[in-house]
Amino acid sequence: MKGNGGGRKAKLRLEIAHVLVIDIVGYSKFLIDEQSETLQKLNQVVRQAAAVCEAEAAGELIRLPSGDGMALVFTRSAEAAVESALAISVALGAGARVPVRMGIHSGPVQQVVDVDERINIAGSGINIAQRGMDCGDAGHILLSKCVADDLAQYRRWQPSLHDLGECEVKHGVLVSVANLYGEGFGNPATPEKFKAPLKISPPFRRNWIPIALATAGAVIVIAALLFFRGEPAPSAARAPAKSIAVLPFENLSNDPANAYFAEGVQEEILTRLSKIADLKAISRNSTQHFKSAPATLPQIAQQLGVAHILESGVQKSGEKVRVNVQLIDVATDAHLWAETFDRQLNDTRSVNRRSRFSVGRRRRPRPGALPR
Repeated sequence: MKGNGGGRKAKLRLEIAHVLVIDIVGYSKFLIDEQSETLQKLNQVVRQAAAVCEAEAAGELIRLPSGDGMALVFTRSAEAAVESALAISVALGAGARVPVRMGIHSGPVQQVVDVDERINIAGSGINIAQRGMDCGDAGHILLSKCVADDLAQYRRWQPSLHDLGECEVKHGVLVSVANLYGEGFGNPATPEKFKAPLKISPPFRRNWIPIALATAGAVIVIAALLFFRGEPAPSAARAPAKSIAVLPFENLSNDPANAYFAEGVQEEILTRLSKIADLKAISRNSTQHFKSAPATLPQIAQQLGVAHILESGVQKSGEKVRVNVQLIDVATDAHLWAETFDRQLNDTRSVNRRSRFSVGRRRRPRPGALPR
């Protein structure tokens, strides 16, 4: 993902990146010369960070300046972004004294052409990192849930991860974040936004209560099938029997803006599955790689090391939503269970559910007319 000039048309593609955003706290209140001096100090610290230098030398880093900070887009691993944040935090605390806050998220980004006909980066990977950072104060390094979940599997990072829960940001959106801090880096204090009671706007609450009820029922059925159907045949026992990957949910609505709704339903189901003991549920960060990839289910299952895959389509129109869910046994290419949830978003009592238990060949969910 390199710059492109000369009026050439850039090839846009979706990729998974690991984004570190940095913001100078109180920048707008500084005098003009103080703004320049502070930004120069920050730039110098960032350029000298070892993880930043290594990623840049390997061609695995894109730097995007902003008025009061920057975004560092790493293409290799989330750990590179975290290592950079840690080094920057230590350096700033050791003498640079620049009040910054940082946010880290792994997610899809894409190349876009800016007004100067140069390649820039946009996408939810940057947006969510920014939203997570906005929940913090000076000194905080806030990680999105998917990044924190991945780091929690490593002995080095686990002691430094501290779950903060959910924070409400723009437009009533909730983001789940963890605070990264330890001896000499980060800020152990609870961010101010988490000290006040969480306020969920009525539209958001109204939309997600019926979806939560539907997904809770789906998770119960999925868990029952995986835990009580018995062990697979020896030839299919390469992956643990009690393992599942929840693929990115397909937005079946005509409005591309409803993609966030499909992502929310996927996140709701995955969060509930990840809380079930003895069930291996792959993180959303890992499954996002297959959002637009042409890989087959066996290829995906082999890469993720799972025996089952959950795929779905979400169709939203006005106050009506339909969620089609399918549980696939990858070894036999059969759908073990499928269900259609119809919900009226402004009425939590509205339920119209059709469930199908079978061991036939799988069929991908198709968009259909929403219920009248």
